[in-house]
Amino acid sequence: MKTHKNLYEKVVSLDNLILAWRNTRKGKTKKQYVIEFEKDLIKNLLKLQKELINNIYQPKPLESFILRDPKTRKISKSDFRDRIVHHALCNIIEPIFDRVFIYDSTANRKGKGNLFALRRFSCFTRKVSKNGRKKGLLSSNQIKGYCLKADIKHYFPEISHDILMNIISRKIADKRVLKLIKIILSNVEIRGGGEANPDYKILQKECHLEI
Repeated sequence: MKTHKNLYEKVVSLDNLILAWRNTRKGKTKKQYVIEFEKDLIKNLLKLQKELINNIYQPKPLESFILRDPKTRKISKSDFRDRIVHHALCNIIEPIFDRVFIYDSTANRKGKGNLFALRRFSCFTRKVSKNGRKKGLLSSNQIKGYCLKADIKHYFPEISHDILMNIISRKIADKRVLKLIKIILSNVEIRGGGEANPDYKILQKECHLEI
């Protein structure tokens, strides 16, 4: 299996951090924390870069709140600057892992959202039902199909980080990148059944890897 080295320099490059900042601010430009960060944008990005280069970066504590949509969930949100780091990391490692995800996995993948999932479901439905050709309710040509809808309770908060890191290290051989991932994961250990912030769920997709 091919492993990737010398990725950390790409992660912490100023160009990548600027791209990460642009991705992080999308849909949030009127948020006060974004406005505050952008008052001295270059200084803040350079400071963040320096922390990453010198291996002294530490994420800020998560901010937790209750969301009802409609079920009640505890959400833990990272600080804006930490989300920039998440995006910077994902910019580099996401293409590496995306190649080994199963085709029909649609979670947090570019070009594969709800519409793609519905189209694939429709495709499988036609295959199972032989394109809907039926000859009456009691006909032997009737073909039954089943669809399982399920959810793993507290999946992200309770996933084994050791197993996850073992899977990631099969592809990533850069020790500095692995250390950064561990730092991020250690900050998402949520007690009390909270859910991880979507910005770094890319790190927790081992269920889609062909292993």
